[in-house]
Amino acid sequence: MRDPDGLIARAGVRGDPDRDQHFLVDDRVLDRLPSYLTDCDPEKTTGTEAATTPTETATAPETETAPDTIDTSHLLEIGGGTGALTDRLLELGTETDRVTVVERDSELASFLRTEFSDEIDAGRLTVIEGDALEVDLPEFTASVSNLPYGVSSEITFRLLPEGRPLVLMFQQEFAERMVAEPGTSEYGRLSVSTQHYADAELVESIPKEAFSPPPAVQSAVVRLCPREPDYEVDDEDFFLRFVKALFTQRRKTIRNAIRNTSHISGLDAPEAVVDAADEDLLQKRADAMAPAEFAALAELASDVGAPEGGDE
Repeated sequence: MRDPDGLIARAGVRGDPDRDQHFLVDDRVLDRLPSYLTDCDPEKTTGTEAATTPTETATAPETETAPDTIDTSHLLEIGGGTGALTDRLLELGTETDRVTVVERDSELASFLRTEFSDEIDAGRLTVIEGDALEVDLPEFTASVSNLPYGVSSEITFRLLPEGRPLVLMFQQEFAERMVAEPGTSEYGRLSVSTQHYADAELVESIPKEAFSPPPAVQSAVVRLCPREPDYEVDDEDFFLRFVKALFTQRRKTIRNAIRNTSHISGLDAPEAVVDAADEDLLQKRADAMAPAEFAALAELASDVGAPEGGDE
């Protein structure tokens, strides 16, 4: 296994906090990160058909045995840095499994191509140089990534709809909000939106000293196991926009939040929603509502409030 400090030395770079570069150098943490994938239930994976290798066919039997392990045949890493995690992801699978790394820093991308030239020649590693929010991402079966914290939210919500198991590193406070439950101070729009797509669990807190250079705050690893929500929404975009709107008024009752945020939710008739909603629900605040309650209210709002851009 490649030494993280040795990789930094060979790359001839230093982490730059101003560019959101903090290289993970703790071997113990690096070794644990890929292992967190194993506790996701493969039967709950909600993504489309698994990515196929060039030798696989696109057709499948009408009946298949449910997998008992997470598919690691094509792992995605966002923010490869000097390759310390990349090295471990390559060791996770078999000789036919693949890893794709997205790295926006041209110098680091060039180093990865040199350092891992054998793996690239063997078809086991692909390095994509570019911004993870702009490049075309490949089909992948799971992702393990130490995300750039400045854009971690945007990247996460690009990955979550794919319905693949994710093990991602965030700032501690952000991670705590992702996994928060209703009625807690951390619970908010991020909690509802994350848990709409997956079961979220904070599996490990990482001290600042595990990075070079150390970031200003502690980090945490979140495991996101995809599954269908226990409620239905006809218009996912409106549901997420409605949740966003109500949490901008988190200290107000739901009654007033609906009335005050039609410019965000797009509701044409917020008063009609208030008139139709359950009185007990209207007296709650957003941070006391479970995701299923948001979903039911969003469906009602869509039916009677005529959201702009919706069906006539």
